[in-house]
Amino acid sequence: ANVMTKYKVAAEIVTVALRKVSDALCAGASVVELCNLGDEAINEECMKVYTKAQPDKASGEKKKVEKGVAFPTNVSPNACACHLSPLVGEDVTLSAGDLVKVDLGVHIDGYVATAAWSAVVPAEKGGAAVAEKDSDNAPSERVLNVLKAAYVAADASMRVLRPGKSNYEVSSVIEKVAEQYGVSVLEGVMSHQMKQFVIDGNKTILARPTVDQRVEPIEFVANEVYAVDIALSTGEGKPKEKAARATIYKRRVDVEYQLKMKASRQVISEINTKFQFFPFVLRALGDEKRGKLGITECLTHEMVVQYPVLYEKESDFVARVKYTALVMPSYTTCITPVAAPAIAASSPVEITDELLKEVLALPIGKPTKKK
Repeated sequence: ANVMTKYKVAAEIVTVALRKVSDALCAGASVVELCNLGDEAINEECMKVYTKAQPDKASGEKKKVEKGVAFPTNVSPNACACHLSPLVGEDVTLSAGDLVKVDLGVHIDGYVATAAWSAVVPAEKGGAAVAEKDSDNAPSERVLNVLKAAYVAADASMRVLRPGKSNYEVSSVIEKVAEQYGVSVLEGVMSHQMKQFVIDGNKTILARPTVDQRVEPIEFVANEVYAVDIALSTGEGKPKEKAARATIYKRRVDVEYQLKMKASRQVISEINTKFQFFPFVLRALGDEKRGKLGITECLTHEMVVQYPVLYEKESDFVARVKYTALVMPSYTTCITPVAAPAIAASSPVEITDELLKEVLALPIGKPTKKK
């Protein structure tokens, strides 16, 4: 129960941070500021919980509970699929009508909740995104379809995330939804099982298995936790790296190397103390300039892995929804909210696939007891 509580507290903080960033979306908003806003919200909320030291499982000694950002806030507009959290000098400004993905993660004592939402940027803060056909920045039908499809795919996928079901069944449900909405599933998007202090466990779901990209077939088992990540595109679904610099990295704990440059040594020692287990953004290092310089050598010697900023073709739009689900013996519970923005309802697509209708009718969450 204690572990469950930590997951739920992490999920509540994810929700607060996502709301804060979503409420600040507007034409002219800075992506750097939005990312900072998300990370600051996470740190502020974390300071309010688990303030007392807790007895350590192994030693029984009281230790302070580690908590904070488990995945840095990233805000990726339109054709940019993921991981955009730029350095200050490389900022990006949002426009009304942009289709934006906001993604972040939180951990309490190493137990992670992570989520991504998609939204259409309104002209002003707190405003609703316009759906009227005649408005200049109203999203096109393609945008509405891909946005709606991502939320429907999330909804459908969590209904097959059950003990005894397999990762390939989840992939096939996502594919079915994409077909109904006339969009593509993004290649290379991985969902991972999560464990304490492990954001990318060995059991995975590949959203779009291809001839070149396969994963080990697995069955879901009770008491597992998954971060399910779904990205759909109006294009072909084959994202590539472009000019945008990768700024999100994660330490590989199994690799040691004697670095040559002083800057690199300073950076790795800071990473080892502050970001031992979870991904971090270069802006979070004490000295961003030194970080930019030092991270290269760390990457060359595989002491860190990077999360590249990926793009579809410029005229395409990517929608992404990610949620954290606990697979319980008798039900699956999604602990982070998955609520499509109101504008998604304007998508005219009706689901006709009978199998998909059956999946969407499956129960989800804790069954309510009949009186």
